[in-house]
Amino acid sequence: MAPGYRRALMVVVALNVGFGIVEMIGGFLSGSQALKADALDFIGDGLITFLGVLAIGWSLAWRARSALMQSVFLGALGLGVIGNTIARILTEQPVEAGIMGAVAAMALAVNVTAAVILVPHRSGDANVRAVWLFSRNDAIGNAAVILAAVLVARTGATWPDTIMALAIAGLFLHSAWEIARDALRDLVQARSDRRGEDGTPPK
Repeated sequence: MAPGYRRALMVVVALNVGFGIVEMIGGFLSGSQALKADALDFIGDGLITFLGVLAIGWSLAWRARSALMQSVFLGALGLGVIGNTIARILTEQPVEAGIMGAVAAMALAVNVTAAVILVPHRSGDANVRAVWLFSRNDAIGNAAVILAAVLVARTGATWPDTIMALAIAGLFLHSAWEIARDALRDLVQARSDRRGEDGTPPK
């Protein structure tokens, strides 16, 4: 692990969990499903990043298992957002574009800060890459939510918010697949290394 990685993770945990609560409140005040989805992502990322802190010093196999847990959690978030968004389509709740845009802009600033903090640590095993992917995806998602807020303000319709919430869910699911793929590769590598240490030729 690069020096300062643990400290960087703790800063990112504080940013994610703290602003996730703020954004969830903004999502309810504005009626924005995209903001609520992004708030879930913030809070989930904070919890998963904290798991990344705990994983520092673990063996490669256990770090890979930790990353697999992260991928399952992220996939569950994505499916949950899809379900909530479909429910919102049926109820047709109005969206307050002003609040939505302002909160999304603050969220983007927070996520860019977190991503910058993690740039020196973006390469490594599956667990390290998972934390980096979370922060990168958050910044992309926030920029997209700001665009959706502009479209809601211009059209007076809720469909940009709905489409953006579904897009964020799709990003969750894609990242979950990437993290699971990397974690499985690390598990194979860990088993191969263990067989080599035991004196048995790796398969």
